[in-house]
Amino acid sequence: MNQLSGSIPTNIEKLQNLVNLSLAYNRLEGSIPVSMGSMISLVNLDLSYNNLSGPIPKSLEALQHLDYFNVSFNSLSGEIPNGGSFKNFTMDSFKGNEALCGIPKFRVQICSSISNHRSKRKKVERASFIAFGVVAFISVVSLAFIIVRNKRKDKATSREVDELIFIVPERISYYELLQATERFDKSNLLGTGSSCSVYKGILNNGKDIVVKVFNMQLEGISRIFDVECEILRSIRHRNLTNVISSCSNEEFKALVLEYMPKGNLEKWLYSHNYCLNMMERLNIMMDVACALEYLHHGYSMPIVHSDLKPSNVLLDEDMVAHVSDFGIAKLLCDGDSSVLTNTLATLGYIAPGEVSLNILIALHFQSINCVFLTAYIMIFVVPEYGLEGLVSTRCDVYSYGVMLIETFTRKRPSDDMFCEDMSLKRWVELSLSEVPDEVIDANLVMNLEEEMIDKNMQCVSSILELALKCSTDSPRDRINIKQAHAELRKIKHRFSQ
Repeated sequence: MNQLSGSIPTNIEKLQNLVNLSLAYNRLEGSIPVSMGSMISLVNLDLSYNNLSGPIPKSLEALQHLDYFNVSFNSLSGEIPNGGSFKNFTMDSFKGNEALCGIPKFRVQICSSISNHRSKRKKVERASFIAFGVVAFISVVSLAFIIVRNKRKDKATSREVDELIFIVPERISYYELLQATERFDKSNLLGTGSSCSVYKGILNNGKDIVVKVFNMQLEGISRIFDVECEILRSIRHRNLTNVISSCSNEEFKALVLEYMPKGNLEKWLYSHNYCLNMMERLNIMMDVACALEYLHHGYSMPIVHSDLKPSNVLLDEDMVAHVSDFGIAKLLCDGDSSVLTNTLATLGYIAPGEVSLNILIALHFQSINCVFLTAYIMIFVVPEYGLEGLVSTRCDVYSYGVMLIETFTRKRPSDDMFCEDMSLKRWVELSLSEVPDEVIDANLVMNLEEEMIDKNMQCVSSILELALKCSTDSPRDRINIKQAHAELRKIKHRFSQ
């Protein structure tokens, strides 16, 4: 997940002691080097989600220790090897490569060479029908044995891979955090939220960190801490906050996160001594879209962030955006009883149905008539969330649309000018077709030549139109984050020309 490009070096075979190699989720092209068959120590090899082409080298059959192999979702072609360790692999190792062929167990098309061979074999089988029956019976028994054995091996391999991926982070004690933050001195306080305080710290090795200390006085705070730990330990992406460690006991809970020296998007939008140009804003919002696309579509189960806003978008030294704060995130998995959230997200960024849902929860705790509550949820709230559950990825897309508008208009959804029937989204809808220059942040067209002003205006107009598609009131009419990300890339390409 580092956006590596180019081809895999042929001299990679020199890594004779390499046991685990994952180049998944990159932009690698070209073929898989035949020389990888000489990497005799390989146990786990993952090349999935790239643009690799050509055949899978038969030389890989020589890797006797290879237990896990994944080349899914590339552009590979040709026959899948079926000797050596490949006897133990399943269709999951090769899916998403339409031009691959091989034996039936891989669920790919049959290679022509295999088909011709089968034709000849059938002639022989017709001549010795009785012998074939005996062979078939033995084959069925053997196949059943192999399937059972492979299932056990797949489970064991899966556990080993999980253990490799989710490596336990370094332990940092409470005493070390006290030292790093100078006993949580106010001079190191970066900000406070509804459930936590955030401090900057420096470890003994000189590494800058952020310590997110949870307010233990709040009811349900342990659940919020557990949710954030569960999410952050499982996900890996360059546009998501990197968790270094955690510190937890009955009286103190904190997350230790990577320090982002450039602060958050909110600071860059509204502080007078900071300013983002057109391309910087576009790149930041593309980074956020990339992070959401991973959360919604790139992980084993969809993750809904639930509180997307500028203050939760952090910027590193290179102005690369990292989405943070997963305290009320939701894993959309079966049997999750907590999807009817009892944690309030930030008003102004919440989809209409979600606002109603949070208000209803508040009413419920004030003993409002339960029949009315149930009827209102069924009529006005449930349609917002669709088939995925009471919390949907569509809610994140709505928040993303609002944040897109905010980034290029420099207007908060809570601005005093928005009252009664007028909202940030409604203001943009009305102005975009008539006087688009009124909604665009003046900083984007200030002190520019007329030609560049027109270009910026066209770019922002296209972005705002996309934002409105993301933030439609009806979830059925809302585009998903994959579509939004693709459209944003097209806009950037047009603007860069």
